[in-house]
Amino acid sequence: MCGITGWVDWDQDLASKRTVLATMSDTLANRGPDASGMWISGHAAFAHRRLIVVDPEGGAQPMVRNRGENQYVITYNGELYNTPDLRRELELKGYSFTGHSDTEVLLVSYIEWGEKCVEKLNGIYAFGIWNEKEQRLFLARDRIGVKPLFYTHHHNSLIFASELKALLANPDIKPELDAEGLAEALFMSPGRTPGHGVFKGIAELKPAHCLVYDHDGLRIWPYWKLASKPHEDDLDITIEKVRELFKDTVIRQLVADVPVCTLLSGGIDSSAITAYAVEGFNDQGKDTLHSWSIDYFDNDRNFKPTMYQPDSDMNWVQLVSDYLGTLHHNVIIDTPELVDALSAAVRARDLPGMADVDASLYLFSRAIKQEATVALSGECADEIFGGYPWFNRPDLVSLNTFPWMSNLDLRESLISPEIIELVRPEAYINRRYLETLAEVPRLPGEDMQNERIREIGYLTMHWFMQTLLDRKDRMSMAVGLEVRVPFCDHRLVEYVWNIPWSMKSCDQMEKGILRRAMKGVLPEKVLKRKKSPYPKTHNPNYLRAVRNAVLEILEDHGSPLRRLINMEPLRQLATCEGKSFNQPFYGQLMTDAQLFAYLIQVDTWLREYKVSIV
Repeated sequence: MCGITGWVDWDQDLASKRTVLATMSDTLANRGPDASGMWISGHAAFAHRRLIVVDPEGGAQPMVRNRGENQYVITYNGELYNTPDLRRELELKGYSFTGHSDTEVLLVSYIEWGEKCVEKLNGIYAFGIWNEKEQRLFLARDRIGVKPLFYTHHHNSLIFASELKALLANPDIKPELDAEGLAEALFMSPGRTPGHGVFKGIAELKPAHCLVYDHDGLRIWPYWKLASKPHEDDLDITIEKVRELFKDTVIRQLVADVPVCTLLSGGIDSSAITAYAVEGFNDQGKDTLHSWSIDYFDNDRNFKPTMYQPDSDMNWVQLVSDYLGTLHHNVIIDTPELVDALSAAVRARDLPGMADVDASLYLFSRAIKQEATVALSGECADEIFGGYPWFNRPDLVSLNTFPWMSNLDLRESLISPEIIELVRPEAYINRRYLETLAEVPRLPGEDMQNERIREIGYLTMHWFMQTLLDRKDRMSMAVGLEVRVPFCDHRLVEYVWNIPWSMKSCDQMEKGILRRAMKGVLPEKVLKRKKSPYPKTHNPNYLRAVRNAVLEILEDHGSPLRRLINMEPLRQLATCEGKSFNQPFYGQLMTDAQLFAYLIQVDTWLREYKVSIV
């Protein structure tokens, strides 16, 4: 994986902007610590930071290739899992290759098929290709949105980058928030409206979208969409197809010229990935697969089961590791480093995020990076197969809003009345909710239950899943770790999308169809384990630490957070020692400690990014 940035400007020669481009590129160094490169030609400029995963010698970027009198240049972040298939097809058309990188195959795919090349890709990617003869920029992003791509279009220029920080390093781009940006940062966050860059004038290319910028202007279009259609397979065939698709996906994603590992929680998702990764390692004659898990200091003493988190992972992790024969590593995180990492997580995401849920993943990724460069993770199975409580609890299914952010009253009570009046959060959230419902691909004649589950699934994939993919990409790439997510393979997503709810939840368990597909692959105990989300700290010292930090912010007259909050209600909440609220204000994990940690992140973000409100 890598960091990319580029600039097209019709009014100036970008050769004079080499220093600015270098500064933008430098902000992405953590994404690509192994190599860097720049290419500049008149009105176009690309920069690249490389994390070497495949073909160390032949994959340098920006990569240039000529065809006749035309010159094509690519800057690319991602991984193609069908590189051998594409390469064979292109070789039959007469093309030759100098290395074995997916970058070269992708560039040649564009030369051969043009904008339609994206329809042939299986992988995670964000890339820019410049056609020098036609003076045309082509940008594209993977179907599910695993890899990020932000851009800003102003007058006669377009600037793009993997992360917001690279755009903000350009002196022409200011870290400004208007009313809509405030709504995103304070009420939608840690999620974001699809395509929204939060800062004024910055957008994100949506998943499965292409962009062309040339002298005719800017054009954006989708190249892939979910399609709803009747599911024709019976239960047995469905189980077999899920198993075959998933296994093929995991095996494809083991490709690398560097060490590969898996993240293992002992749940069905990560255990299934690890099982097929072990099988792939054995078939390829590789050494023992390494697996990794995370826990927190004193969680064994402080853990209390809840509806959202019924048990802890450690016993399950050991069971699966022993069963599959992995070499396992367990990372233990203590409270002080978790609090300190809240700031690092903001810098990684460029926005306030999932608080210690982000910070812990940053620390976890940093530990893994010491031993491996690529990891496979179980993210997105709950979105694809319907594992969250809001798929299964009638009270959440029937909510007429985003079911993972139903506790809006709490947030509103802590934000200043002036901001509430400006933003009108309830109306803003409802507008975004209704906009998304209008996009849901309907299936004529579908009964009300399946229709609502389809709506919940679409909402979850286009909102909540994007939040987790943002988190996974930024926290891992901040330390130069590439994390792959097999459950996001678009072939699997397309197939599972149309499986009726009675099959998805067979055996009266969340993700029942996946559990059936893994019979004989994993221990029966693991197949019956109730869903438990990413682990968080239950140490009361953490809640105490973030409460105290919030109180310090309230006493700091230089704090930019004070302008946005309702001081007294927050002070009362932060001084109620021993009291807490258990209803998450976002998702399943973000309750009392995470609310305070989130506000700490907002304060850090406003200070360090020098955000202004316009």
